Amino acid sequence: MKYYYIVIIGPWAHLTGYIGQQDRSRWFGSMLATMRVQIMDAFVELESIMDVVVRTYSGKGSKELFALLEERKADIEVLLRSTTGFVSYTLARSSESDGGLSMTVCQDQAGIDESVSMAKEWIAKNAAHISVDAPKVSMGKIIIHATK
Repeated sequence: MKYYYIVIIGPWAHLTGYIGQQDRSRWFGSMLATMRVQIMDAFVELESIMDVVVRTYSGKGSKELFALLEERKADIEVLLRSTTGFVSYTLARSSESDGGLSMTVCQDQAGIDESVSMAKEWIAKNAAHISVDAPKVSMGKIIIHATK
């Protein structure tokens, strides 16, 4: 019978030792399954803690507001990237109306609350001359956050 000496680095280091050839594939399969479960648990935990807010602007003044937002997009990006726990930001024109939507993803609700406050303050300061309807604000927990 052949024996192999296997060195494990990481949380399974205590399992270093001699393993018979027949047991080798079973042991590796078990370890890979354990690692896969732990990685998936970590992934699920990471993804489930992120929060999102979507602000939808339509109706009166939304066309003018989005023209201003597009003109000042570099300033807006810098501002929102400073949000605590910032993950991503998207600003898009709507194909259904003259307005559009913005979506902010943060690591937690505190970041979302901060981004909503920042957006409200930015509009009050920079778009006060535009009479725009209040946005529809939707908040929630991220289920899937896929990027390229």
